[in-house]
Amino acid sequence: MTVSGDGGGDGGVRVVARPHVAVIGASQAGPVESALAFTVGDLLVRAGAVIVCGGGGGVMEAACRGAQLAAEGLSRGGHPEPESGRAPLDRAAEIVTIGILPGLDRAAANPYVDVAIPTGMGELRNGLIVRAVDAVVAVGGAYGTLSEIALALRAGKRVVGLQTWELSPEQLPDDGFVVAAEAEEAVAIALDAARSAKL
Repeated sequence: MTVSGDGGGDGGVRVVARPHVAVIGASQAGPVESALAFTVGDLLVRAGAVIVCGGGGGVMEAACRGAQLAAEGLSRGGHPEPESGRAPLDRAAEIVTIGILPGLDRAAANPYVDVAIPTGMGELRNGLIVRAVDAVVAVGGAYGTLSEIALALRAGKRVVGLQTWELSPEQLPDDGFVVAAEAEEAVAIALDAARSAKL
């Protein structure tokens, strides 16, 4: 969330919500999936988004690490993506990663999570992740990722797949699932969906 002093001429404060995008995938990821997730995290933060994930290792940790390194670069005066219109980040105040944890131990989050939310819900927390976001990027993954994809589609969220489950278009009720060939394409599609989403 960004606060602006321009409240429409009445001296008020205008709050601008940042896109929230889930990055989902396996807690045990190979080098290809980790590299894709890292790039997705980096690009999302440079475009002004907040990353929401399960807070664990693998794809989640790689995405959060990419996000944090991008945020550090932006806080040192690096340039955000032009279309985001964002000023450099204030790392003391800016949240870029949120982890919605399956357990009750906040310390179980990977070290790149800014805000860890313990739920004690186990895999049921997958529903919270997809409900908290505007769009989803799925990188690789196993059955837990498949459940998140299904929950997101059922909730009407755009899901972008990167080397993840293949879903037959004729079996889907709408065009909510899109396959991307590379991280840049996945981020562009997710951000477009997030910016037009109505929560």
